[in-house]
Amino acid sequence: MPLDSTIAKVTDAIEARSETRRATYLDRMRRAAEEGPRRAHLTCGNQAHAYAAMGDDQGRLAEGLSANLGIVTAYNDMLSAHQPFERFPQIIRDAARAAGSTAQVAGGVPAMCDGVTQGQVGMELSLFSRDVIALATGVSLSHNVFDAAVYLGVCDKIVPGLVIGAATFGYIPGIFLPAGPMTSGLPNDEKSKVRQQFATGEVGRDKLMEAEMKSYHGPGTCTFYGTANSNQMLMEIMGLHLPGASFVNPNTPLRDALTVAGAKRALEITRLGNDYRPVCDILDAKAFVNGIVGLMATGGSTNLVLHLPAMARAAGLEITLDDFDAISSVVPLMAKVYPNGLADVNHFHAAGGLQYLIAELLDAGLVHEDVKTVAGDGLSLYTQEPKLKDGVVTFEPASRETQNDKILRPASAPFQKTGGLSQMHGNLGHGMMKVSAVAPERHVVEAPCRIFHDQDDVKAAFKAGEFTTDTIVVVRFQGPKANGMPELHSLTPTLAVLQDRGLKVALVTDGRMSGASGKVPSAIHVSPEAASGGPLAKLRDGDIVRVDATAGTLSCLTEGFEDRDPVVVDLTGNGHGVGRELFAAFRENVGLASNGAAVVV
Repeated sequence: MPLDSTIAKVTDAIEARSETRRATYLDRMRRAAEEGPRRAHLTCGNQAHAYAAMGDDQGRLAEGLSANLGIVTAYNDMLSAHQPFERFPQIIRDAARAAGSTAQVAGGVPAMCDGVTQGQVGMELSLFSRDVIALATGVSLSHNVFDAAVYLGVCDKIVPGLVIGAATFGYIPGIFLPAGPMTSGLPNDEKSKVRQQFATGEVGRDKLMEAEMKSYHGPGTCTFYGTANSNQMLMEIMGLHLPGASFVNPNTPLRDALTVAGAKRALEITRLGNDYRPVCDILDAKAFVNGIVGLMATGGSTNLVLHLPAMARAAGLEITLDDFDAISSVVPLMAKVYPNGLADVNHFHAAGGLQYLIAELLDAGLVHEDVKTVAGDGLSLYTQEPKLKDGVVTFEPASRETQNDKILRPASAPFQKTGGLSQMHGNLGHGMMKVSAVAPERHVVEAPCRIFHDQDDVKAAFKAGEFTTDTIVVVRFQGPKANGMPELHSLTPTLAVLQDRGLKVALVTDGRMSGASGKVPSAIHVSPEAASGGPLAKLRDGDIVRVDATAGTLSCLTEGFEDRDPVVVDLTGNGHGVGRELFAAFRENVGLASNGAAVVV
């Protein structure tokens, strides 16, 4: 099937607008690569420091004749998705030794859990942690003793931060090694029901805690299709995972074998061998377009609309929100995974998963096949699935039939004809909405607005019984400059209750929602943000606001709205407590949300 004309036009547009930036980036990468193995430029004293603790590997490292693999890890055992990484360095070192090479932990990067900080002050550090992770990756690789790298990270800001760091060291080959999702627990719709019952006082905290613990019950990624699992889809369809690696459960023989295979493959693609595959060649415009297509086809996380432009800029590419919109208009929604449906990612994987989805997208001409990946040339390699034979991973063609058409459908018979995200423009600014989980009859809401500057005030108003009619809830001064752009997912149960009572409600904010949100229509990432004098700062209680995901508009209909002066609020309280003092420079220098809300790129 020839490539879809819209996909081709978007790719061409990205390449054209990025021509100068990309050429400069690639020139830097080529010159760095031409200097040869990095260790060759270190003094004997430099190298001795790097190898001092390496025991039996010291001799091989000193000879410099075989590849040395750097491990950048986001391990901690507070994140269930990252706890399995505790075992990975030893598995990787053993695999490297078996291949006649070496591996070292180059460094660690922070990894915070948005599930822990959701609705808490710590969430104000969450988005900026992406930039810290990128910086920490740079520090990890700055010792210049590595011929390739493996990146251990899964969750929300961790993978984007690692990609930004990997792209900055783009002359070094790199492979991302996931840990996999936890096994299925309490169904997500049952968990959501208990949360709403708690919000209305129908059940106590004991029942809520019981439901939450049954949902998040073991090692691995949370099983809903939020940002963490969207990240894994992205790394696979962009060619930075081995085929089929994303959704294999932790601590299983196949998962361990995939980790071994990933380490060995990273050693095979260094400049010392005959199949040099630096990250800079993999992360091109076609790979990013494939990533956006995957996001739309699966109804993935809204957070990736922030992360992908920031990741692309690190690789010398400029992606705009219009690129997302154009791709969404031609890519069908092929998956129904919670919050878009009742299934979790384990069910999605069992139904055929990414191998089926990628094969369908290739047949429909909706993704680029002619890409370079860590596995080899061509995206068709990713229609193969890993199998374990005698303890070793082999790759075999996956089934071309969906195993459950309530979860995964062909491109010719999708759940809906367009993607899961919608851009929104109007006199309130530029925002976006995840529409894949919103019922079609709720795509348009027009109602008076209520203005809030804190999510806790919304909850207090709800408990006081103040929401009795159709309402647009506006939570402003939640953008990156104001307070770091926290997720406002803890509002979902409250707003869902109002919606279930028959009211038409919507959220409008310059903040974020979780990748797991979706039931309530939410116009998010509104830019310019209120703290920069954006249009949201002109709204008043009672103004008529129209949120229209069908037409892609976000507007205040009240006469004279545009002539008002923006409200200015005291934000000094956002600058201290729970580490916020340390991030003042980030808030002062952050870019627009529409450009990825980036600090370091």
